[in-house]
Amino acid sequence: VLAPLEALDVLLVTLFALNALWVAAAATTSLMGVRDVPEPARPPGWRPTERTAVVFLICGEAPRPVARRLAEMRADLEHTGVSGTTDLWLLSDTAAEAAAAEAEAVAPLVETGVLRYRRRLRNDGRKPGNIADWVEAHGAGYDAMLVMDADSGMTAARLSDLRWRMERCPDLGLIQSGIRFRPAQTRFGRLQRLSARLTGPVFIEGLAAWSGSAANYWGHNALIRTEAFRAAMRLPVLGGRAPFGGEILSHDFVEAAWLRRAGWRVEVAADSRGSFEDAPADVATFHRRDRRWCQGNLQHMRLVGAPGLRPASRLHLAFGIQSYLCSPIWLSLVMLFLLAGMAPGAVPVLSGALALLLVPKLCAMARFWGRTPRPARRRLFLRALLGELALSTVLSPIVMARQTLSVAAVLLGRDCGWKRPVRRARWTVPQGAVEAAFGAALVLIAIQAGESAWAALWLSLIAGPLLAAPWLVRWLDADVAG
Repeated sequence: VLAPLEALDVLLVTLFALNALWVAAAATTSLMGVRDVPEPARPPGWRPTERTAVVFLICGEAPRPVARRLAEMRADLEHTGVSGTTDLWLLSDTAAEAAAAEAEAVAPLVETGVLRYRRRLRNDGRKPGNIADWVEAHGAGYDAMLVMDADSGMTAARLSDLRWRMERCPDLGLIQSGIRFRPAQTRFGRLQRLSARLTGPVFIEGLAAWSGSAANYWGHNALIRTEAFRAAMRLPVLGGRAPFGGEILSHDFVEAAWLRRAGWRVEVAADSRGSFEDAPADVATFHRRDRRWCQGNLQHMRLVGAPGLRPASRLHLAFGIQSYLCSPIWLSLVMLFLLAGMAPGAVPVLSGALALLLVPKLCAMARFWGRTPRPARRRLFLRALLGELALSTVLSPIVMARQTLSVAAVLLGRDCGWKRPVRRARWTVPQGAVEAAFGAALVLIAIQAGESAWAALWLSLIAGPLLAAPWLVRWLDADVAG
């Protein structure tokens, strides 16, 4: 039987090893993406021969921006000469009270033959159910479908790149394109776009390198062979009640794994040029979406051991699970170190593990340096990277606190639902107050434990942003568009 101190040491080492492994995997992925590997070039003048449906999914989003994006994409398809083999569809799961406004917004496109519009009366199976219903009713008329969310966008040239790759590889079932965030109005939106532009390319390139033919799917901006999708479009309903049971929320990871299990290749096309989506505009919107993703990824605990999956597919599922478990683990480690006191060698070990978080940023810098010899552009990139590092360091404790609450809610059996409308309550917790409470609790624990200067320094990096969250959130949510 272990003594209490020994048991605590074992717990600390176990928790630390889990998160260190996760951080090391992200660092390794970025290192694999430093080398800029260009995608195979589509021959000049190539035209697709197979028919493709561009399928936009909408569920209560504002319809007029979607109609505008559809009209722009149709014009782009006609300009590049591929509209004859490409049809645009809008598949709606919008509630009845908003259906009239949606139908009115897209009516001119439907009347002129630009768009085919279909709204389901029952939202069975949510988004994957909507796609599956369409595949059963209309999929036989198309060789492939480009799946798009309501806020997605893709140029005709980028779509042709994906179609060329699929037509020359008969066993390619899904190809996921890299994605860029559109310019944002708020500081928070701009921070997400900056972070994705700086470190996203090395990570996606590395992901494509180690995934090979068992890559992942992010639910949109992906070209899917309709014949292949039939093997994955009816996902299992998990036994028991939500949040761990019921319909699978994070369906995209599972669909990719099921496609690969059925013998179809799943690939990532890392280039993000010509492929777009919107970033969450404010911190609250980000947290709501992240809460759904948390529940969906934790459901994968029941699927990661499914028979017949490829090792890379299991890794995708496992990494998705750990991406949310790492927050409560880090917070638990901080509290345990405060309560038990830091061992003499703890600071170097922690410093080394956290230094791995810098590897993706250093890889991004190395990749950019190799592509851009001009000193002025290098200085501009370095300033942007340092600014992003400062802002992400401040934001990380806030995300950690919220993700910890999300994991706790799932473990306590609370179902977040799916795109529930935001109801106005008589009284709501002020923005950032929850995070500030986390920070205050950490400070009180540290005071009671009588921590050393080293511990105080480490704590300030976490508790400081948490205590400042009420002001930080307002600053991040501010509209700064000129």
